[in-house]
Amino acid sequence: MTDDAYLFLLYDASARLGVAPAAVGELSCMETPAVRAWLDAQGSTPASPHLRLLPPEETAAIPEGAERLPVPLSDEELSRVRHGMAPEPLARVEEELLAYRDCADGRDGLIGRALAAGVPPHRIVELTGVDPATVTAAASG
Repeated sequence: MTDDAYLFLLYDASARLGVAPAAVGELSCMETPAVRAWLDAQGSTPASPHLRLLPPEETAAIPEGAERLPVPLSDEELSRVRHGMAPEPLARVEEELLAYRDCADGRDGLIGRALAAGVPPHRIVELTGVDPATVTAAASG
């Protein structure tokens, strides 16, 4: 596993791997000379349907031989990338988890629903800011 996210070119634009950088909003790395030069060398653009982005824990899924470039992302950018990759039912629960930061009412119920929907405990901690022990207690309760 690497600490960097990866930009890569996926020649089958219909494949559901990674997320299009344009779909997650502005990313500071997209304006760097290194990314611009890499895109130019690949004959691509930031809006290309073939350009995809994966967070560090998913980079093993990049197809063998695909053109790729490691890119640093801020914590907030990385959170948007992970959210953009979540299937729709998980994305809705993740939105609730993000909103939870402003309100503690119904915490255990929300965490329980998120776990039941398949949101990993580490992701719940990241989205809500609660202590991992709180997530563990909600899972067993």
